[in-house]
Formats: sequence, C-alpha cells, structure tokens
Amino acid sequence: MKKQSFIKGLFAVALVLFANSTFAQGGAGAISQATSDIEGYVEPVGQLIQAIGAVVGIVGGVRIYNKWNNGDQDVNKELIGWGGACIFLLLVPTIITAFFGL
Repeated sequence: MKKQSFIKGLFAVALVLFANSTFAQGGAGAISQATSDIEGYVEPVGQLIQAIGAVVGIVGGVRIYNKWNNGDQDVNKELIGWGGACIFLLLVPTIITAFFGL
C-alpha cells in the first residue's frame, strides 16, 4: 500500500513539473501580449482620469466658494487640498504615458 502511494506521489510531482515547464515556454509571448494590452488602455484611462479631475475641480471650486462666502477660516486648507487633488489627477496621465514610453 505504501509503495503505491509513493508511486502516485512521484507521478503527481512529475506531472506538475512537466506542466510547469510547458507553461513557462510561452512566457515571452505572454509578456509582449500584456504590454500591448496595457498600451491600448493607457490613452482611454488617461482621458478618464482627466475627466474625473475636472469634476473634482468643479466640486472643489463650489465648496471653496461656499466656504469663502460663509466666512469660514479654513478656506486656505480647502484650497490647498482640492487644488492638490486636481493637480495630481491632471498629472497622472502624463506620468503614466512617460512611464510606459508612449
């Protein structure tokens, strides 16, 4: 009984090693395919991020205007926070494009 169990285990290990080596041969093709897929998504995602940045800028502008008209003391903190978020969202697509070399 132990001999059969040992042989089955050895066969399973050999099968796993064989399957692993066959999958490893397509690695270069998979990497180039993934690269081309990512390059295809960079432009639309960049435009989406810029649109989100525009919406965030509008919402932030309205909130800052309301605080300013109400006489709140923390208008500068709000301005820096919302302005920083807008600048970040507008620069991300440029950085991603530069990172992928497109």
